[in-house]
Amino acid sequence: MSQQIDNLDIKLLQLLSDNARKPYLEIARETGVSGAAIHQRMSKLQQLGIVKGSETIIDHAAVGYSTCAYLGIIFKDIEHLDSLIDGLLKVPEVVECHLTTGQYDMIIKLYAKNNEHLLSVIREKIHTLNIGRSETIISFKEVFKRQLPIKEETIIG
Repeated sequence: MSQQIDNLDIKLLQLLSDNARKPYLEIARETGVSGAAIHQRMSKLQQLGIVKGSETIIDHAAVGYSTCAYLGIIFKDIEHLDSLIDGLLKVPEVVECHLTTGQYDMIIKLYAKNNEHLLSVIREKIHTLNIGRSETIISFKEVFKRQLPIKEETIIG
C-alpha cells in the first residue's frame, strides 16, 4: 500500500481527518494543486479502501439518547455467531460491535434514552439473541473521540 500513496495523499488525509467537510477547493489551495487533482486523489483513496466515506456526527443526548453503555458479551455457542451479529444489526440502539480477546468474546456499544430504556434493550432485544451472559458498563461522559492521526510514518514507515 505504501507505494500507492504519496505525500500529497497523506496531506489530504491529514486535512480531512481534521475536518471531513472541508471543501476540495480549499484543500486544493492549501496543497497547491488543482481541485480536479484532489477529486482524483479522493477517488483513488476510496478505491484503495483507505477512505471509507465521511459521516455526520449526531449528538445522541441532543436527540434524547443520554445513556451510553458498553456490553461485554460471552457467547453461549460460537456456532451461532452469524445469527447473533444479524440480530444485533436489527437493534437500532447498538452502534458498534467488536469481536475481542480476553474476558469477553464481543463488546458492543449502544445508546439508550435512560437507564430504564437501557435495561429494556438488554433484556428484550439483546438477551433474546441466545448469548451466554453479558456485563454492562455505563459511560458517564465521553471525554474525547478522535481519528487516528495521519503522519507520513503512519502509512509509509
